[in-house]
Amino acid sequence: MVRGRISRLSVRDVRFPTSLGGHGADAMIGPEKGVVHLATAAVLNAVWDLWAKQEGKPVWKLLVDMDPRMLVSCIDFRYITDVLTEEDALEILQKGQIGKKEREKQMLAQGYPAYTTSCAWLGYSDDTLKQLCAQALKDGWTRFKVKVGADLQDDMRRCQIIRDMIGPEKTLMMDANQRWDVPEAVEWMSKLAKFKPLWIEEPTSPDDILGHATISKALVPLGIGIATGEQCHNRVIFKQLLQAKALQFLQIDSCRLGSVNENLSVLLMAKKFEIPVCPHAGGVGLCELVQHLIIFDYISVSASLENRVCEYVDHLHEHFKYPVMIQRASYMPPKDPGYSTEMKEESVKKHQYPDGEVWKKLLPAQEN
Repeated sequence: MVRGRISRLSVRDVRFPTSLGGHGADAMIGPEKGVVHLATAAVLNAVWDLWAKQEGKPVWKLLVDMDPRMLVSCIDFRYITDVLTEEDALEILQKGQIGKKEREKQMLAQGYPAYTTSCAWLGYSDDTLKQLCAQALKDGWTRFKVKVGADLQDDMRRCQIIRDMIGPEKTLMMDANQRWDVPEAVEWMSKLAKFKPLWIEEPTSPDDILGHATISKALVPLGIGIATGEQCHNRVIFKQLLQAKALQFLQIDSCRLGSVNENLSVLLMAKKFEIPVCPHAGGVGLCELVQHLIIFDYISVSASLENRVCEYVDHLHEHFKYPVMIQRASYMPPKDPGYSTEMKEESVKKHQYPDGEVWKKLLPAQEN
């Protein structure tokens, strides 16, 4: 860096630095998980943002235009070569070159399909649920997710309301946010199967790979897939979920894994196992970030939109300089250079701890 500007940056500078989490005292709060891994993601996400700005491209376009060998050089293959080698990755990416220009034009014209989570959070009254669902339908949404798991009878009522409103032809997903033990998940979802959900998300502990496999084996015959991944620590957990046939929909997160680098390895493993990637997103910039990864995935890796959709939550986008653009219930590819992560200076100032305007109001209230 020279006077705050990038003087030189190469792909070697953004190789996934597993050394941040695997040596000495750092290993006690890792390795490759927890706070160290989240910090790794934060640092590397910033580097990718800077690199893309230097190139004058959004991150998705930087990745799409990158030579397959350079993309492979960004990935740490340690611990995953039993399912994905450098040669495997290169072959997938080289095959992805076929039809790439056409898929990029398609994304620019149509966008990447999204679903909404904003209609049916736990705790919403029936009237609020109906109002939000009606507005979403009016706005063109065709895929909806409902939170479940607190009370079975409440879930039955709320799912009936949503299914009646959206009709049988539109897609419904369910999310338990790790509520259940394995037998409970199977029993509960067997009773909710009548509402024809595409998937149940995070039915149990995100660390329980074999538990997910058991639930998957029980629910797939009912037409219900398992979706998980937003809380997965690293590529190794994803590798095992894929090996165990424990999920039918893989959910990457742009800030949980080690930035673009580690997400690349997971996208490629998902392609090898032919499992669709349906990213986790939400407020505080997750939508802004993950849109780049999934657009790249379609253009250069999966080349398919079958059973693929990206989460959208209408929260907190007003704090970002380059907020996501949703049209026709789809993510339109961002055109501004970078990773869409930059927040407005005013928002940062207001929320800065402990002197920001927001904290100055919150802290006295907590003391009282």
